[in-house]
Amino acid sequence: MVVKIAPSPAPPQPGQPLRMSYEEFLDWADEDVHAEWINGEVIVQMPPKEIHQSYVEFLLHLLGLFAHLFGLGRVHVAPFEMRAKPDSSAREPDLFFVASEHLERLTNERLAGPADLIVEVISDDSVCHDRVDKFEEYESAGVREYWIVDPRPGKTRADFWILDAAGRYRAGEIKEGVYRSTVLPGFWLRVEWLLTDTLPDPLLTLAQVVGTEKIVAVIQGKSAN
Repeated sequence: MVVKIAPSPAPPQPGQPLRMSYEEFLDWADEDVHAEWINGEVIVQMPPKEIHQSYVEFLLHLLGLFAHLFGLGRVHVAPFEMRAKPDSSAREPDLFFVASEHLERLTNERLAGPADLIVEVISDDSVCHDRVDKFEEYESAGVREYWIVDPRPGKTRADFWILDAAGRYRAGEIKEGVYRSTVLPGFWLRVEWLLTDTLPDPLLTLAQVVGTEKIVAVIQGKSAN
């Protein structure tokens, strides 16, 4: 959900968006500002609705626990900047995963390079941004997986895109209602989990994905070391 504003308390005037260089944007923004820099224009994020946050939190817990359990990498949520290429826009994906072999891209200030997996949760004002603008941008930047989750009542939908050898997104295969990630080895989810009125418990979901015995074995192995 996005809205353009001017750098003052007064409401922006129509047709007068806030424009600045990337360097000026870095000086202007601080940790309390949730904004993206897109082609020289600043877009400030509106506060998300509860349904949006519920989906982000569910996926954060599920993906974060899975990645931590198997030492696969790091999962972050907005607001945290990703600049996939030196000359690209400065985005703040709802959620992203960086594989262990690419953790050098993750600095204290931003992700300097593409995430391996990005999840965007759609809101009423972000449909075009998520399905068109970010789709093209993430594809061009080399984001290996892009999930678009739409939780809006009556419009629930989940799309999974995988970067092919030619650098283009192709639809991820959903077989018998299950999607299997190509970036997180061994991770899968039932698409219906994202299409229900009530999201499942992330811990119970993790147990279904991994298996309780395997979770216990991995934890015991970590403890022994």
